[in-house]
Amino acid sequence: MIETRKIGKTDVSVSSVSFGCSSIGNLYTEVSDENAMAVLHAAWDRGVRYFDTAPHYGRGRSEVRLGQFLAGRPRKDFQVSTKVGRVLTPGRQQERIDGFVNPLPNDVHYDYSAKGIEQSLAGSFERLGLERIDIVYVHDIGTDTHGAGNAPHLEALMTTGFPYLEKLKQEGTIGAYGLGVNENEICVEIIQQQQIDVILLAGRWTLLDRSAEIELVPLCRAVGTSLVQGGVFNSGILATGSRPGAFFNYEPASEEILEQVRRLQGKCEALNVDLPTAALHFCISRPNVASVLLGTGRIASLNRNLDSLEVGPTKDAARQLFS
Repeated sequence: MIETRKIGKTDVSVSSVSFGCSSIGNLYTEVSDENAMAVLHAAWDRGVRYFDTAPHYGRGRSEVRLGQFLAGRPRKDFQVSTKVGRVLTPGRQQERIDGFVNPLPNDVHYDYSAKGIEQSLAGSFERLGLERIDIVYVHDIGTDTHGAGNAPHLEALMTTGFPYLEKLKQEGTIGAYGLGVNENEICVEIIQQQQIDVILLAGRWTLLDRSAEIELVPLCRAVGTSLVQGGVFNSGILATGSRPGAFFNYEPASEEILEQVRRLQGKCEALNVDLPTAALHFCISRPNVASVLLGTGRIASLNRNLDSLEVGPTKDAARQLFS
């Protein structure tokens, strides 16, 4: 049974297991319209009610498909998050870009200012067919994405972007806002200056990478900021195990990472727990975590992960694996 958990100090509550819609934006491989609808239906039938998307996913294709799926369903029955920071404008058709196959014919530019966020959300509302969005994440702010060019983006966000998001929240147009990123440092920097409701953190608080525990997690708990766990398998290696060609953080894993995973696999085997199950339960059992994202274009993978979350390790095994 999938429970409901609250986002920060807001009135927004989400299902503790959520569906990440990058896959239905054709990430790495093309998913047909029919298969996209089928996997969304499968998630819904298993009790998932929170769906996360972004303009970045297929240059709007993910939002369009999610909007089609949700059309006609009572608005109170589901929660949606999308992201800002990238603004889409009509452009030329491309076969593949940024890992997405057959994206919609849109160009993109970064803009974290109030104006950019307004433009981004206008497009998202149209593609999703919604008048209200439950959570808005500021997408990929930080040096991981922007390098030395991050400073002006951060200034735009702090001076006009966040005030605009707060205005939308007070008006009820959005229910909550925060960050959607892959790095701890920018989260810490922002939380020390700005109250945010939630962080969608990809890959930094997992069974393999627990770097968020050093500073970010205690800070979030202190200020009441929830976490949504993305990248629970660290780009695949916690699902596939330590094998040649395994991916970690979107790249082939180093020998150091492969060895760390081999040690984790050994601990799991000794406790009669498979590695992907341990990875999922680690993420969903962390304090202050509102939801764990599952992103896949395949029903079989979705059901396998949901089944793993229903069973899971014994308390004793979990204590030994997660301590």
